[in-house]
Amino acid sequence: MLYPLILASSSPRRKELLALLDIPFTIQSSDTDESLPAGISPERAVLLLAKRKAEAVQKKRADGKCLILSADTVVAYQGNILGKPKTEEEAFSMLSALSGNTHSVYTGVCLDSPKASSLFYVCTKVTCSPLSSQETRDSIATGEPMDKAGAYGIQGRGSLFVQKICGDYFNVVGLPIARVKREILKLM
Repeated sequence: MLYPLILASSSPRRKELLALLDIPFTIQSSDTDESLPAGISPERAVLLLAKRKAEAVQKKRADGKCLILSADTVVAYQGNILGKPKTEEEAFSMLSALSGNTHSVYTGVCLDSPKASSLFYVCTKVTCSPLSSQETRDSIATGEPMDKAGAYGIQGRGSLFVQKICGDYFNVVGLPIARVKREILKLM
């Protein structure tokens, strides 16, 4: 590899997925503002946030000689971005909206090196089984929905109500690792 790889994320899921590539990397959290302009599309939102995270880490690097990988994932239903719920009521509302319906999960990825960069997003469609009010409350009682976009994690208890997916499973987890590998190889 031409430059050392830096993962601009403290996400344990992204760390686990990136480790599958058998490329040494270090982690440096980006700690960036994740606010979004009103009405921004999910596609543009994930690209903006991924780029913002990469730029924040690049600014912290004195020599700039590294390949930075940053990513951001959002859940969108009917064109609206569903962030991490702030309250149990908000989690209930999100899970109720997703119940029995299909939504989209977008992950934006930025790979930034001194010589080249790559900015892209991947979209996966997820269909949830219908959930009863009690099933929704039981899920919220575990606490898992409170730190997940869209109030569920497909790699956790959320898998119990995912009926089907169309697209990259790992994208829903938080990093479309097959596409990331292809893009890294292009930049090497």
